[in-house]
Amino acid sequence: MTSATQPTNGESLWPRLAELALVIEGCEYERLHAVLAHDFERITTHVRLAGAGTDGLGEDVSIFREDGTSLHETRPSLPLEGEWTLAGFCDHLATLELWPQPPEWEVALRFRNWAFESAALDLALRQAGRSLHDVLGLEPGPVRFVNSLGLGEEPSIEPVRKRLARSPSVRFKLDAAATWAPALVDEVAATGAVDTIDFKGQYGFEVEDREALVALYDHVLAAFPDAYLEDPHDLPEIAQRLGDHLERVSYDSPIRSAQDIDATPLPARVVNVKPSRIGSLRALCEVYARCARERRPMYGGGMGELGVGRGQIELLAALFHADAPNDVAPSAYNEDDPVDGLPASPLAARPDVTGFRWAASADGGR
Repeated sequence: MTSATQPTNGESLWPRLAELALVIEGCEYERLHAVLAHDFERITTHVRLAGAGTDGLGEDVSIFREDGTSLHETRPSLPLEGEWTLAGFCDHLATLELWPQPPEWEVALRFRNWAFESAALDLALRQAGRSLHDVLGLEPGPVRFVNSLGLGEEPSIEPVRKRLARSPSVRFKLDAAATWAPALVDEVAATGAVDTIDFKGQYGFEVEDREALVALYDHVLAAFPDAYLEDPHDLPEIAQRLGDHLERVSYDSPIRSAQDIDATPLPARVVNVKPSRIGSLRALCEVYARCARERRPMYGGGMGELGVGRGQIELLAALFHADAPNDVAPSAYNEDDPVDGLPASPLAARPDVTGFRWAASADGGR
């Protein structure tokens, strides 16, 4: 087996998947729902492809409110049936309209495409009686994870304290806000439990108080000298402050292909590999390969998956960047008041014996 963090020779592993045989006889959709931290209502859809006596699952994370465009509302009858190779199916999928109308955000096209491609990979592997790690020739490792969360509209350390009380070893990726007071920054830093600060600076949100934002960066850089600094704002004064920290600046939102790694506002080294944002198996393999060739640190990220999708990104993390601050915490961590007995990091590597799935009992949180 090759190292879990170094694909063979830094080459794409897509050819090992592309020729998998795939038989599809039907498609079904299932609504998933949960209320997460800060009373955020999350809705996703399971995509279930069936064929040859088994099924494959993927998860569509593309909607944030039910407005008549979700798969479980529209239940589209798509021409998916037939005998394919995995590559042939993915090429065919790219010709189909998966939305009844163009989505509000372009990236949602990739989210939905990922749901079908991941379901097809799961089905092809299960039909072949093989696991993903076997086909790729990689050994899954224990997955180190962080819990990603914000500190609320009126920022407080309480969300961090609440989770530390239930899982003392948990570590965090925190969404920073200009409303963080210096005392709060210091209080959070004193926990020693933060691996990543996410500035959300690449989503096009309006900067309401530029002076406060710059002060936030000053406080964060002083208080968190070792944390990754994700998606910083593209402002001259911010770039100046981050000039000596490029080895720990990471990008998430702009990364949708291997080529995008060249196009980030700052020449950062670290990549948050978010499979659903990349949207295709081929492109995902190319991102992994490029990061391996260039020895770029990687960590995984998700989009609030509620079902099989969470386990799938945990499995990918186990194969490609297990010992990293992966934003793939079991779903139970994202609840407003997490239960006692939360699984600890790292998660033991527990891929299913066939398919593209994490064993259901692996994290106790779904």
